[in-house]
Amino acid sequence: MIKLSVNVNKIATLRNARGGSVPNLLEAVKNIERFGADGITVHPRPDERHITYKDVYDLKKVVSTEFNIEGYPNQRFIDLVLEVKPEQVTLVPDLPDALTSDAGWDTIKHHEMLRKVILKFKAEGIRTSIFIETDADMIKAAVKTGTDRIELYTESYAKEFDADKKAAVEPFVTSCKLAVELGLGINAGHDLNLENLRYFALQCEGLLEVSIGHALVSDALYLGLENVVRMYKRELR
Repeated sequence: MIKLSVNVNKIATLRNARGGSVPNLLEAVKNIERFGADGITVHPRPDERHITYKDVYDLKKVVSTEFNIEGYPNQRFIDLVLEVKPEQVTLVPDLPDALTSDAGWDTIKHHEMLRKVILKFKAEGIRTSIFIETDADMIKAAVKTGTDRIELYTESYAKEFDADKKAAVEPFVTSCKLAVELGLGINAGHDLNLENLRYFALQCEGLLEVSIGHALVSDALYLGLENVVRMYKRELR
């Protein structure tokens, strides 16, 4: 079974639009888990425009599934992860003002920095994942950083899916085969939704987990949160 980790950044964005605690992030997370999600993902950014650093500490107390913290590994982020000790940390190369993740790591250029950070996390028993594109050289170099997994950046697949889904998924099929050969676990995320998720999951050998936030929360506005979490889970079976 491929695991579904729900990114709850958008719920925090809605809360922050008015201040206060509506919608209540902790209550939403408890419900998402109760409805069948396998994990919760957060991505605290330096400006705290959605998930705040306080949210991360508060969520650690209530998340009963796998907790995944995404972010750029500056010192504040590293300290946060080492204190909270989530089950997984996903390293992304976002600039501080990035609207959303829009590129994977250059694991050759940033090899030494990634290796040192990953070593710290793994020493504390935290599984590590690197956000990456489908470039074979980058995947091969990822192994040398010591990471446990890679997270494939799936925006290109989502954009090309309607025009030619076979062509859209092919680079990811190839990347998954290479990652499996190299002993890397495989996660995936970005713009996966109810229309394109099942095909991706069926084609990509070795896929362990998907992280979905924007599409899932948007679907919940029309279909209800409980129904939507279960629908996404069905697409992964």
